[in-house]
Amino acid sequence: MKPLSLAWSINRKTRLNLSFFMVFQIQVIIILSTYFVNSYAISIVVLHKETGRKMENTEKLVNSKQIIAYIAELFPNCFTLRGKAHPLKIGIFQDLSERIADDPKVSKTQLRAAIRQYTSSWRYLYGMKAGSVRVDLDGVNCGELEQEHIDHAQTILAESKARVAERRKEQVVEQDKKKANGKDKKRLKVDKLTANQITLRSKKIKNTKVNKKPVELRRELNTKDIIVGKHVNINIGNGNMPATVVELNKNEIRVRLSNGLTMLIKAEHLNS
Repeated sequence: MKPLSLAWSINRKTRLNLSFFMVFQIQVIIILSTYFVNSYAISIVVLHKETGRKMENTEKLVNSKQIIAYIAELFPNCFTLRGKAHPLKIGIFQDLSERIADDPKVSKTQLRAAIRQYTSSWRYLYGMKAGSVRVDLDGVNCGELEQEHIDHAQTILAESKARVAERRKEQVVEQDKKKANGKDKKRLKVDKLTANQITLRSKKIKNTKVNKKPVELRRELNTKDIIVGKHVNINIGNGNMPATVVELNKNEIRVRLSNGLTMLIKAEHLNS
């Protein structure tokens, strides 16, 4: 019995140790799994950010204004956005194309259009004067301007100013036409309103004339015709008021109105 009990106790301890070992292994596996999952997630986020940065950095510029700003940032000693513009070295386009040949943001066609816009601006043409020097991409002196190039720049500047002035004149003429048209429209509206008002007034006058009752002709009374009890009409203003003679006096006649009131009135105001 003793050997059996000893073996049983040993097996029991072994089983316990194995259980603890398995639990430990499971915990290690869980910890490692969590670590790898987090590492994978972090790597995905970092990759996504890097991809986003690359996409932003490789986004193409869409117009000449953006391209000029971009090359001014790359070559500040050559290109400027404000103030004095340096005359550029002859053949600057070729140098610029070679320096940014691997740049995906700008194509040669866009670059040529941007350089053309930069060199035709008034700011650049003002800088093309006697004593000015041409510079390369790094701002290195490439020699003074020739008089032929100065004259050409001044001619282009004068022509550009003339075109702008002509355009402004056309805009002023167009604005004056719009103002004149606006005044004419207002005048037409006023004329229409005036005509409508005149029409309405004439209609009212016609209606008033049609609806107005004809004036009844009354015959003036002689002194002999005025007797007590006679029905007469009193001529007051534009109307006639019916009354009855109740008393004859020397200069005035007392009459009774239809509402019962009596009043004194001269014979000249009575008619039949």
